[in-house]
Amino acid sequence: MTEMASSADKVALVQTALWLPAVLIAIPAGAIADVHDRRIVALASLGIALVAATVLTTLASVGLITSNLLLILSFAIGCGVAMMGPAWQAAVSEQVPVDALPSAIALNGISYNIARSVGPAIGGVVVATAGTIAAFALNALAFLPLIVAIFLWKRQAERSPLPPERLSQAMVLGVRYVANSPSIRIVVLRSIVTGGIGCAILALMPLVARDLLQGGAKTYGMMLSAFGVGAVIGAVNIAQVRKRMSGEKAIRACSLLMGSGIAIVAVSREPAVTAGALILVGAGWTLSWTLFGVGVQVSAPRWVAARSLATYQAASSAGVAVGSWGWGSLTNVTGVETTLLISAAFMLASPLVGLWLRMLPVAGRAEESQLLEHPAVQLPITGRDGPLVVEIEYRVKKKNARAFHDLMQEVQLVRQRTGGYGWSIARDIADPELWIERYHCPTWHDYLRQRNRPTQAERALEGQAVRFHTGPGKVLVRRMLERPFG
Repeated sequence: MTEMASSADKVALVQTALWLPAVLIAIPAGAIADVHDRRIVALASLGIALVAATVLTTLASVGLITSNLLLILSFAIGCGVAMMGPAWQAAVSEQVPVDALPSAIALNGISYNIARSVGPAIGGVVVATAGTIAAFALNALAFLPLIVAIFLWKRQAERSPLPPERLSQAMVLGVRYVANSPSIRIVVLRSIVTGGIGCAILALMPLVARDLLQGGAKTYGMMLSAFGVGAVIGAVNIAQVRKRMSGEKAIRACSLLMGSGIAIVAVSREPAVTAGALILVGAGWTLSWTLFGVGVQVSAPRWVAARSLATYQAASSAGVAVGSWGWGSLTNVTGVETTLLISAAFMLASPLVGLWLRMLPVAGRAEESQLLEHPAVQLPITGRDGPLVVEIEYRVKKKNARAFHDLMQEVQLVRQRTGGYGWSIARDIADPELWIERYHCPTWHDYLRQRNRPTQAERALEGQAVRFHTGPGKVLVRRMLERPFG
């Protein structure tokens, strides 16, 4: 792109084209991966990326590539990668035992972030030694081993007695799960901040090599290699970082590391100094994304794992895509050095966000509870009948009213992230000990799914609410089929 277009925003748009698909299709891809066979979804996604990479190589080899075609085909490759991401990452929980899951998730994140950092470095070396077409061809060929590996994966698909969710509803539920899960919501917001600020160095790296260091493709390859070395250093130390620091302290340290490195890159005119600074940035970048990824995957149960990852991926990619475009546009006005200094200042100040959005501790994967039997019904009802209204009556002593009300705010989040909506808690003004919890589910099948989705921790929370009940008899549950007018 630097050879075909002179404007900084055009160069930065390459990063936008690669990251924008994750914003647009990650959430549908996550829903598809949760509802359908993740192995088939991954294979189809890789097929899309392979075709786009092959077309890019062919057009470049015959001299027909233009700046706009480069952006379009980069977008197409990004679409394939974005579709595959949630399916592949969510599949980790199917391949290792529960006690090894956090380490496996970290390893998966480490390998991905190393590849994302080292891959462009390898590409830079290939461009410097064999030309652009060779790099495009190598990129296309690199999809084949992964396609073979996933094709040979003998996945044991879980069979559900209920039919798959509708795609539109699965997408909405994924977003609602993240919105009602404090730990994941904080990770998503923090990743937007980190990605939107830190992407400046990746988006402007070609201009750093060309304008600040007065170099070409070889210099660019060396700088990307330095970033990749930092990524490896960060990756091999992730276990020690997680052991010695809380999530909040680790993200703060990474932000300070990246901010310092970006500032040095901005003022340096010596390749060796710039490379050393990029090692710092690469280490902080990889550590940050690995920590974010572990936080999301460990917090989400299996039934919504791909959708949670997809929502996180879409949000963080939006930060990178919009940030890349914004930093490129700013560079046209202020120049590379000033833009990078502004990015460094924001990155150094970003730990202040932790005062508002503090990373919550994550102990281990949310363990799923045992399935409940379907409730008995006397009314003829089909799976698509609805909406269903659920009312739960509690009798709570007046002295426990405040504690019960506070606990029900947490129960509300459980109901909403597992599929309920329109939740409310009401107290009878004529009988103050009587409390009624009420929520809706779209259909009968959705209710059956919703009541079996809570994890063991969430089930224990529901149990605490039940223990406030003083009788007589058990907590009364009513399940009613709502009949609207018309």
